[in-house]
Amino acid sequence: MSSDYRLIARVAKAHGSKGEVVTVPVDGLPLLMREGLRVCVVPPLLKGDRWHEVLSVGDGPNGQLVRLSGIDDLGGSEAIVGRSLLASATELPDDLAMHDAGELVGRDVVDVSRGTVGRIIEVMMGPANDVWVVDGEAGETLIPVVDEMVVDLPDEGDIVVDLPLGLVPEEVG
Repeated sequence: MSSDYRLIARVAKAHGSKGEVVTVPVDGLPLLMREGLRVCVVPPLLKGDRWHEVLSVGDGPNGQLVRLSGIDDLGGSEAIVGRSLLASATELPDDLAMHDAGELVGRDVVDVSRGTVGRIIEVMMGPANDVWVVDGEAGETLIPVVDEMVVDLPDEGDIVVDLPLGLVPEEVG
């Protein structure tokens, strides 16, 4: 049952007098908070609701400014600072696996025409898309995580990509 839920964010700080909080993604995930999302505060408070609906979200340079149902004042928001937020996996984006560093680092990447490219050692978050840092025999390859390049991303095993000519270091020059 616990696999049906994912930790998606941590409450970094309280903001304002109306109960807003600043949340930051965890484990290299992208910003996932959105209006209507139901989240659970963990560990739960001794009193009050543990489940909340996201009422409003604003993206900022240091995370997302979020207002949760049932948290209406500074005291309520301060009480959940440092806690994490869980969400049902069914309410998260279908392509979340493409951005989940915890699940991607250590997996092998295979190109449809070249064969093994290497192993993912890092997932970098960019403004337009994530980038997988893949270390292989040819050196370090930076693969933009876009639908045009990611052919198959199974739950486990090799990730299949279709890379354009010149992206792999041995082809440059």
